Amino acid sequence: QVQLVESGGGLVQAGESLRLSCVVSGRIDALYTMNWYRQAPGKQRELVATITGGARTNYADSVKGRFTISRDSAKKTGYLQMGSLKPGDTAVYYCNAVIRADGLMTDYWGQGTQVTVSS
Repeated sequence: QVQLVESGGGLVQAGESLRLSCVVSGRIDALYTMNWYRQAPGKQRELVATITGGARTNYADSVKGRFTISRDSAKKTGYLQMGSLKPGDTAVYYCNAVIRADGLMTDYWGQGTQVTVSS
């Protein structure tokens, strides 16, 4: 059974950094695009960063220059390095990945990890 497991969230002060990890567990055929989303209380889930299988990246304007998405495909792991954190970055962060397993392409989601930034 394929699962995504996030870790690395926590409570930090404004200006500090955190690194989130997303590990793909289970047997897979291929790992394609990985995304990080976030959802703050009372707001819609928003796309924060994307990294393709070819390591091309894209970021939401609100995090450009502060966040860096990366991946280690051999370890089936994605990362989101978050720097210069602001209270507005407070949200539950979700990992999302397109995975081929048992010949089927499927969109998988992690359970989310809470990031809280105090002022």
